[in-house]
Amino acid sequence: MSGAAPHIPVLLDEVMAALAVQPGETHVDGTFGAGGYTRAILAAGAGRVFAFDRDPDAIAAGRALESESEGRLVLVARRFSEMAGVLAERGVAAVDGVTLDIGVSSMQLDRAERGFSFQSDGPLDMRMSRDGETAADFLNTADEAEIADVLYLYGEERQSRRIARAIVAARPLSRTAELAEVVRRAVGYRPGAPKDPATRTFQAIRIHLNRELDELERGLEAAEALLAPGGRLAVVSFHSLEDRIVKRFLKDRSGATPAGSRHRPAAGPAPAPRFDRVSRAVRAGEAEIARNPRSRSATLRSARRTAQPIAYQSGAAPAARRGVPA
Repeated sequence: MSGAAPHIPVLLDEVMAALAVQPGETHVDGTFGAGGYTRAILAAGAGRVFAFDRDPDAIAAGRALESESEGRLVLVARRFSEMAGVLAERGVAAVDGVTLDIGVSSMQLDRAERGFSFQSDGPLDMRMSRDGETAADFLNTADEAEIADVLYLYGEERQSRRIARAIVAARPLSRTAELAEVVRRAVGYRPGAPKDPATRTFQAIRIHLNRELDELERGLEAAEALLAPGGRLAVVSFHSLEDRIVKRFLKDRSGATPAGSRHRPAAGPAPAPRFDRVSRAVRAGEAEIARNPRSRSATLRSARRTAQPIAYQSGAAPAARRGVPA
């Protein structure tokens, strides 16, 4: 494939080792973004790659690569949580690998008009799919308690109530620079501190608007349903909320969940594992962090699908996360 990817995919070597792509295989890149993983999977000899992205800008930017692929790459403008149903409609019942790079992409962060970052001023948007409620809509209409809950749950912000109070007092807000300054004043930020306090607020609002944790849960279940026996799953996450969901999902599906004790015996026999070869957390080394600072917070977890069929019924409550509202 010609045309260099505009951004560096994190942990690329480690992801490709986990996927172990074989010539002619069918793979899913659930988070196409700038296409870095897709390019590598194609270069490794995959016969077909179905690349999903809900961001219309990412799909539009990837059309040239799709045209060059001679039918090996199919771009799908849908959420990755829909992969199993979408591919079933196309006559694909199983795939050999699924890759997920969770969260906001470098493409989105670097474009001020998308409103994901406060590094450059832009409109308070933050919508991955370019439709629905914007960040400005949410911040200017939600009550103080709801804003505080979002900041606490999805940003793990200890000063969520103080920041929410400041946001409501400063309304209406329309620009990323405005919001960042409101947060900094609320928490007494000192220039030169190692981390800008606005980071957690922006993360929380983005996750809430795009329902990212729910999407991750459903995406993991979709991958489980779609992977053939021996198929590989590789998931890269960027903060503890995401990684916790992936870790719990793989622990549960691999049979590593405690079976009970004499104080709390198990309700029944443990289900047979649907994943094995579950990796430990893999993180970037110093050389990659120096080359690509975004990789500092990345965590890779991977596993292999067993031949065990899925036992739970469609529509059952997700097992990976409890007690966090959408």
